Amino acid sequence: MEASRSCKFKRVCVFCGSASGRRQVFSDAAVELGNELVKRKIDLVYGGGSVGLMGLVSQRVHDGGCHVLGVIPRALVPFEISGETVGEVRIVSDMHERKAEMAREADAFIALPGGYGTMEELLEMIAWSQLGIHKKPVGLLNIDGYYNSLLSLFDNGVEEGFIMPSARQIVLSAPTAKELFMKMEQYAPLHDHVAPQESWQVEKLANYPREENPQ
Repeated sequence: MEASRSCKFKRVCVFCGSASGRRQVFSDAAVELGNELVKRKIDLVYGGGSVGLMGLVSQRVHDGGCHVLGVIPRALVPFEISGETVGEVRIVSDMHERKAEMAREADAFIALPGGYGTMEELLEMIAWSQLGIHKKPVGLLNIDGYYNSLLSLFDNGVEEGFIMPSARQIVLSAPTAKELFMKMEQYAPLHDHVAPQESWQVEKLANYPREENPQ
C-alpha cells in the first residue's frame, strides 16, 4: 500500500512483443511487471494485443483490478487479438496514431523485450524526449541482458559524437521492474531540448500528413 500512495505515475505505457520469446524468463518478467503495476495501483496503456508478452502483462493488470487501455491499428486486430479482448480497446487508423495516442495517455514508458516494433516505439519516445515533445521517463526492462547490445549502441553513439552525454541519460534501465520504477520515479530531465515543449502540438502528432496513393 505504501508504494501505491507514493507512486508518481497514474498510467504507464508498456511496449512489448506480441511473441513470448524462446525462454520462460521473458514471460515471467511480463507477469512481474504486471504485478508491480497492480501493487502500485498504476493503470496500463499498451498495444492492445492479447498474445505474447502483451497478453501476459495486460491480463495480469486487468486481473489485479487496474484499468487497461489497449491501442491497436485496425489492420493488426486479426493478428494480435485472439479471443476476448482485455480491458478497454481503442482501435485507431495506423501506427502513427497508435503511438501518439499511447504517448498522450501515459505518464511514463517501459519497454519489455520485443522485436522491431517494440524497439521502434521505444526509440520514438526517446527521440521525442530529446526533441522536447515530452518530459516523461523512458525505461528499459533489461531482462537477462536482452537489451545490453542496444545500450552499448547508445554508449557508442555518445563516444562517436552522435548522442549528447546528457541525452544518453534519457534512457533508464534495470533488470527488474521494482528497480526500474525506483529509477523512473527519481528521473528528472537533464538534457537540453531541441525545441521547447510549448512549441510542439502533441495533440496533432497523430495527424501526420498522409500522401495520397498515386494512381
